[in-house]
Amino acid sequence: MATAAAELAPALPEEMTAIDPEGPGGPEVLVPVRRPVPVPGAGEVLIRVHAAGVNRPDILQRLGLYPMPPGTTSIPGLEAAGVVVALGEGVETLSLGDPVTALLVGGGYAEYAVAPEGQCLPVPPGMRFVEAAGLPETYFTVWSNLFGLAGAKPGDRVLVHGGTSGIGVTAVDLCTLFGIEVFVTCGTGEKCAAARHVGASHAIDYNARDFAAEVRELTGGAGVDIVLDMVGGDYVPRNLVCLAEGGRHVSIAFQRGQRTEIDIGLIMRRRLTLTGSMLRPQTVAFKAGIAAALKEKVWPAFADGRLVPRLDKVFPLADAAAAHRYMEQGRHVGKIVLGVID
Repeated sequence: MATAAAELAPALPEEMTAIDPEGPGGPEVLVPVRRPVPVPGAGEVLIRVHAAGVNRPDILQRLGLYPMPPGTTSIPGLEAAGVVVALGEGVETLSLGDPVTALLVGGGYAEYAVAPEGQCLPVPPGMRFVEAAGLPETYFTVWSNLFGLAGAKPGDRVLVHGGTSGIGVTAVDLCTLFGIEVFVTCGTGEKCAAARHVGASHAIDYNARDFAAEVRELTGGAGVDIVLDMVGGDYVPRNLVCLAEGGRHVSIAFQRGQRTEIDIGLIMRRRLTLTGSMLRPQTVAFKAGIAAALKEKVWPAFADGRLVPRLDKVFPLADAAAAHRYMEQGRHVGKIVLGVID
């Protein structure tokens, strides 16, 4: 068992560079500032951050639309990769110097970040920190919702919106890994081609075709077993039309609004299930359970090359504003990452 951090930690600075906006606003509020280096509590580790992932919730937080859980740092960033440099009391599975990638409740846009021990995963062999930093948020989300809540299994058919987003390419990769036929929607023909290149079985341009009608046609009228939806709003009733009898609809975001009107009769007649989750508010124990499942069932596929990181572009930490603008433009295929250490 590890002893207290103060006994093991190397000499650490008192302050660090971080992105910590004073208030909500556009990308221009993301400027470097100086903040105290956090101290790991019991069961936590301090990570010297080499890279941090950029995710859609970061943008919502910047706009003041995604409040942090009580007691959480105001520094954005839900995932980071780096080296363990200090240990809190009771840490048993990690040691100083371990390269890890971690799911965070916040704080990734900084030179140092604290993470619960159970939410850390080893950096896969041969993988760069900038690649590993983009894994936790999407892999935890897709695994817990698609394979946990929805019970995806080999032979299923799955529809995923935003096929070239971080969530989209992760869903495609995991479906391909486990023998699941995956349909995606994208906003352009070029993005559809990119999604097929990643491995999507079918890619539908939602600006050119009615995706619900296209899914029914591609499946011979049978529909898909699962819809993984991050759009919400008026997409939900259209998603339900895509589902096969006994199908499952899983909501993970609501970019077009969190309210809609649905046909309860359709749900009853076809025995549909509607569910969903948010990852950030879940307990450390819940997230640690996801990490353990990923380590056992998914991480070996990175080691042997069946899975590869999907890195689109890296921005320096000081250019976090440019990274947010790039995400808002929607041109990326895969993950956007902030590089903290060259």
